Amino acid sequence: MKAIINAELVLKDHLIPDGVLFIEGGIIADFGEMRNTPIPEGCEVIDAQGLYVGPGLVDIHTHTGGEHQFWQEPIPAARYHLERGTTTVLPTSYARMTKEQHLQMGQTVRQAMESGQAPNVDGAYMEGPYINPKYGSNRAANPWNNKPVVAEDYEPILEACGDIARVWGVGPEQENILAFIKAAKAKKSDVRFAVTHSEAEPWQIEALMPYGLCIGTHHTNATGTIVRYPECRGVCVDEAVNYNREIYAELICDSRGIHVDPYMLRLVRQIKGDDRIILISDRTYADQPNPPGYEDVHDINFDKWGDIAGSKLTLIVACRNMMVHTGASIVDVFRFASYNPARALGMTDRGEIAVGKRADLIFVDYKMGLKRVLFRGNDI
Repeated sequence: MKAIINAELVLKDHLIPDGVLFIEGGIIADFGEMRNTPIPEGCEVIDAQGLYVGPGLVDIHTHTGGEHQFWQEPIPAARYHLERGTTTVLPTSYARMTKEQHLQMGQTVRQAMESGQAPNVDGAYMEGPYINPKYGSNRAANPWNNKPVVAEDYEPILEACGDIARVWGVGPEQENILAFIKAAKAKKSDVRFAVTHSEAEPWQIEALMPYGLCIGTHHTNATGTIVRYPECRGVCVDEAVNYNREIYAELICDSRGIHVDPYMLRLVRQIKGDDRIILISDRTYADQPNPPGYEDVHDINFDKWGDIAGSKLTLIVACRNMMVHTGASIVDVFRFASYNPARALGMTDRGEIAVGKRADLIFVDYKMGLKRVLFRGNDI
């Protein structure tokens, strides 16, 4: 048994100062205040030295780790995130990937999961292919532009990726999308769906909620706006995500508040509540120069047309930015980046400090500066 002492334990809704936590067999066995919790003889003692100890982070939406593309090199990509406190990660596909690239991703991610060399990989997040080609980066390169939703295209992709996909991003306005959703659920009954790169109307989104649509992909990014009358804004994806409590809102929180303006971040918190926000990194890799006016931006990628093309974030940095932009507490950001994403995907064995949960733990200072990572109770 291991005992972590002198820890500021971060639970899902409060802190335990001067806490102690016990680990046995990679699982949290007990925890509490040090003054009331005796340490059994023979424990391996880990002194947290006053650091905050919270659950490992859960990044459900990220395309790369460092310069490694997840769909090609999942093992080093996963290691990159694990070393930065992300103890669960979902490799994420690109909207513009061809059918052949989807098949390759299914093979490489599955092999990485089976190898044991990417232990923090727990499935995949499929950002497409059936989303609205009008939105997102590198739109002109999307091979699915104007392609219908037909079984002969999606069945091979489902065969390759369907059993490891935890989330499928879809455009609810796509004709025949329900046939694809039903086929994906037949492959994996507990799969979730996200409204992604879309200009769907609320009724189109809500029609898919009974089938498991419960996530808004990078909320307020790559979403359309319907104009009903001149100079009158209609309601579309962002409004539907805000309105429907069952839908979690993914947020990309960069240092400058470019993906999501800080005022919008605060507004979404007020509307959705802290139990329906999921921080993501949406990390990508690009070698294009920053467009004019953005030369000093260090944590965002841009495509060759100057459009935003994902981030250079890790999830722990996104947490720090969220604290700066919204005044969120350390308890709040652990909820946004661990408990909420785990709960949204039905990962009931992780995401919080509780007896019986996996001992995926990170040690951080008050600014979310990472000091140590334990995966299933062991140093990485």
